[in-house]
Amino acid sequence: MLKNKNIVLGVTGGIAAYKACDLVSRLVKAEANVDVIMTENATKFINPLTFQSLSSNQVIVDMFKEPKYWEIQHIALAKKADLVVVAPATANIIGKIANGIADDMLTTTVMATKAPVVFAPAMNCNMYENPILQSNIERLKALGYRFIEPGEGRLACGDVGIGKMAEPDVIESYINSMFERKKDFVGKTVIVTAGPTREAIDPVRYISNHSTGKMGYSIAYKAVDRGAKVYLISGPTSLKAPEGVQLIPVNSAREMHEKIMEHYDEADIVIMSAAVADYAPAITHQQKVKKSDEKLILELVKNPDILYELGKIKGDKILVGFAMETENLVENAKEKVSKKNLDFIVANDLFTEGAGFGTDTNVVKIIDKQGNVESLPKMAKLDLADLILDRIIKL
Repeated sequence: MLKNKNIVLGVTGGIAAYKACDLVSRLVKAEANVDVIMTENATKFINPLTFQSLSSNQVIVDMFKEPKYWEIQHIALAKKADLVVVAPATANIIGKIANGIADDMLTTTVMATKAPVVFAPAMNCNMYENPILQSNIERLKALGYRFIEPGEGRLACGDVGIGKMAEPDVIESYINSMFERKKDFVGKTVIVTAGPTREAIDPVRYISNHSTGKMGYSIAYKAVDRGAKVYLISGPTSLKAPEGVQLIPVNSAREMHEKIMEHYDEADIVIMSAAVADYAPAITHQQKVKKSDEKLILELVKNPDILYELGKIKGDKILVGFAMETENLVENAKEKVSKKNLDFIVANDLFTEGAGFGTDTNVVKIIDKQGNVESLPKMAKLDLADLILDRIIKL
């Protein structure tokens, strides 16, 4: 799907520039033509010769350097590009473009192109959360520019938080999706649940889990991209809803159940990827429970089993569940498919490398109602989202 596509990659001055080497290699292996533009600061991290060797194309840094061919290079590349990707995208480059500044080869090319432009931000977590940067991002989104959300974790500066550039395989998957515009969900309404639920103990404390919502948000993004009307019913996360989905935020399992039922009759497909709490405190205290020298004993009551309840009224809808286990993965997942009347379940083991909470990848088995087990390799969650939707279309 990338064969003979012209991709202009802008590399800016951040430590994540080393990941751009892997991205260029991946794109070239997919038979894309890659032209790399580096900012002056980017050359402090990676030698342009590296990108020239990987892409087999001249790397451009200086806008005023005498060209090898008689053409205005930023205009030529802007016209040539099928897609422009800026990875890593620093706060500086985002700010410049958001405010119409074109003072080097990369910014002038982005300003001159009619091709789609995608940014993969990478920076310190405090910089990423700065309201000025977020305002610049929102301004660019409103103008049609696209963003690949950064990941969370330990950053090069030693801080821990959001700001890691998305991994090259995730960016490659996103680029593929830009050229692979399936519209096989047009006319379909999909409910996707995502993230954790929070069960309040008092106004300060709650019971929850480690879900970040990445898998559900990936499914919602891909479903709306393929033409579906999507209700994304999400527990609390730090993620931004994909453009085009109708976000319905909730906190507790009971709230999630209520919102699903509000839209259930309208839905053709329900994909339950949320990590819903099985239990909630029997009593939610209206005031903060004060610490004492005594043990605090919480009485828990069972939450509604949303997937089980949906299975009882399934009708001709397609119902997909998710399961995360730490042991007996296949046996437990098969039992859920049968008990909850699912079309199939997506199951993963928390202890498998590349799977679990907060990762950009997943390693799953898809188990259908006939008991067939399909084991899938580690892949980006965006790729897995497409694969799940492909399975639904076959049904």
